[in-house]
Amino acid sequence: MKSEEVNFAAIKQAVTLEAVLRHYQVDDLQGGRSGRYRGRCPIHQGEGRDAFHVDVRRKIFQCFSCGAGGDVLDLVALLNQCTLREAALQLQGWLPGAAQRERPPRQRVTKENTCDNPPLRFTLRGVDGSDAYLAAREIHEGTAARFGVGFYRGPGFMSGRVVIPIHDERGRLVAYAGRAVDGRKPRYRFPAGFGKSQVLFNFHRAAATRSDTVLVVEGFFDCLRVSQAGFESVVALMGTELYEHPVQLLRDRFRRVALAGWRCGWPAGEGSSGGPSERSVGGVRDWFARRPAAGPTARQRVVAVDRKRKPGCSR
Repeated sequence: MKSEEVNFAAIKQAVTLEAVLRHYQVDDLQGGRSGRYRGRCPIHQGEGRDAFHVDVRRKIFQCFSCGAGGDVLDLVALLNQCTLREAALQLQGWLPGAAQRERPPRQRVTKENTCDNPPLRFTLRGVDGSDAYLAAREIHEGTAARFGVGFYRGPGFMSGRVVIPIHDERGRLVAYAGRAVDGRKPRYRFPAGFGKSQVLFNFHRAAATRSDTVLVVEGFFDCLRVSQAGFESVVALMGTELYEHPVQLLRDRFRRVALAGWRCGWPAGEGSSGGPSERSVGGVRDWFARRPAAGPTARQRVVAVDRKRKPGCSR
């Protein structure tokens, strides 16, 4: 297959650094004199408030903490953890006339376009698990400490939010989600380039249990409350639908998958329609039906639990 041509020079000339910064919500830079700004680095997300320098007129940036620097292509490649060519292909769609060019259909994440979330090289410090917002969500301090959840008052784009550490299936810290507690938008903030569709929240802990059943809920705080109630084999969606990689993780580890929302007695996740969608339930069932069971005698089931029973919570 012939690869798509990329005009790197035209992209660098046409795409402004301001547009890239706006697109990735890097909105806490200070300054502006002669087109120069500085602030917290969106790449390594360090705590230095003026380590990241930008010159929008010259279209260059430099972080004097992590050493990253370059032009618009370098910035997009670093934020997305991708190659310069992949960054150029993304920015090429911003050029005039891009809408008229033939584009491949938009796809959900599959094995063919899976992106890996690299582990973070830092952890946020001073996270307060006794914050009133967590108490209002019925999250005990012990649960908050176990999951590393709490209010963050430090510098950076997670400042003033309740932060939630996110790990991949190997238990590596790959991101923080930041929940606004004062009505700010967006309600949840994630790092630029983070692949939510590749992650099941709390999977590494659920997989470490001896249970052959896993409960899938729709939201971080639903997951925390279920775990707090004593059922440790619980994971949460990073969105409203299950994608191929998370489904494969569930299939490889568990024999029975229960999808839960308000129908099993818990309140629906924020922004949800009241539990797992029929599309989610049907999609997972279809996956288990199409793929061979994990072992010659293994039988796997996918169910949507109802409100009459809370799996595991009565144990």
